[in-house]
Amino acid sequence: MSKEIRQLLEAPFNKEQIKFRPGNFGQTLAYFVLLILLQYFIGAFDEDYQISEEIRNGLINQFLLKPINYYLYRLTVFLSARAVSGVLVFIPLLVIYPLIRSHLTFPGGAWRLLLGVPALGLAALIQFTLAYCFGLLAFWFLEIQGFVILSYAAETLLSGQIFPLDLLPPALFKAAQLLPFYYMMYFPAAIVTGRINDPVTAMQGLAVQVVWVGLFLLIARFVWLTGLRKHTAVGG
Repeated sequence: MSKEIRQLLEAPFNKEQIKFRPGNFGQTLAYFVLLILLQYFIGAFDEDYQISEEIRNGLINQFLLKPINYYLYRLTVFLSARAVSGVLVFIPLLVIYPLIRSHLTFPGGAWRLLLGVPALGLAALIQFTLAYCFGLLAFWFLEIQGFVILSYAAETLLSGQIFPLDLLPPALFKAAQLLPFYYMMYFPAAIVTGRINDPVTAMQGLAVQVVWVGLFLLIARFVWLTGLRKHTAVGG
């Protein structure tokens, strides 16, 4: 066997090359481990159902009679719940980390932390505000389960929770970047795990996150004010 052919066959199994190759096993495993953590730290679980229940049962009336911003109230509840659930899932991951540390690949770079932290915060705001809007649909519908399931299915697929979105064909990947789901989970996880290697691209993504947060806040305000006009204060 010639030297050139031998080098060609051995190249894919060179550990040093695999270690730093974008999208390698260690990087992908780190992505999914981080994704588990993010789901409990910034994921909106049942906020939409809680809001819809408060509207249907009349419990929301108490907030209409007091100088309390309902959105901020629900946001504090969301943040408190995520802090607790995040710590609870972080502890077992911390325990098993020594066992899987050698299989994880996390790239260096201080900019990842500087941009990753605000990306996490904005991702949490996007997820919560979207769930908040769906919860407010209870002003018009007795059941919002269908809307929530549809949103959850789209979020699970398009936020990178099933597979990293950069595995999509280039055209579909660019289309996914136009949607808010891209910035809920995949974007912050991609910054930390190295699937995004350009700080300029990360900063552009942060700017898009800010736009989506602002847009969802406007939608939430509109839905809230419109829903109050249809709301009949009974019970609570």
